Amino acid sequence: MLVQTILKNKATADVVSIRSDASVSDAAKLLAENHIGSVVVSDDGNTLLGILSERDIVRELARVGSGCLTADVGTYMTRKLVTCTSQCSVEEVMQRMTDGRFRHMPVVEDGTLVGIVTIGDLVKAQLSELAMEKTALEGMIMGH
Repeated sequence: MLVQTILKNKATADVVSIRSDASVSDAAKLLAENHIGSVVVSDDGNTLLGILSERDIVRELARVGSGCLTADVGTYMTRKLVTCTSQCSVEEVMQRMTDGRFRHMPVVEDGTLVGIVTIGDLVKAQLSELAMEKTALEGMIMGH
């Protein structure tokens, strides 16, 4: 299965983003309001500058205290991003996430952000594919 299939099947294709000059506190509120674990950082809504996750915020809270909440998102965002395209396979993206120990991957086409996939999206897709294979194999065994 390809990433493009996951993006088509997601409840919403909208990617939540925040400007790099927004406060970390604003980012935390955005994460909570949208029930998401990371937010894409983009000043124009298309160009990917970085990503800020719940883990990033918690790590900085532990390191420097609550003062980090007034800092700009750009201060703590991850800048060296691992991205994929819509033509990447689920297995390839899962491997990249496992190797990098992260749970959210931006999908980029020709330098433009087109979506984001999460480890949950990938696991759901894999489970769905396994269920279809199981049903097909059972049908073959039963002679249907």
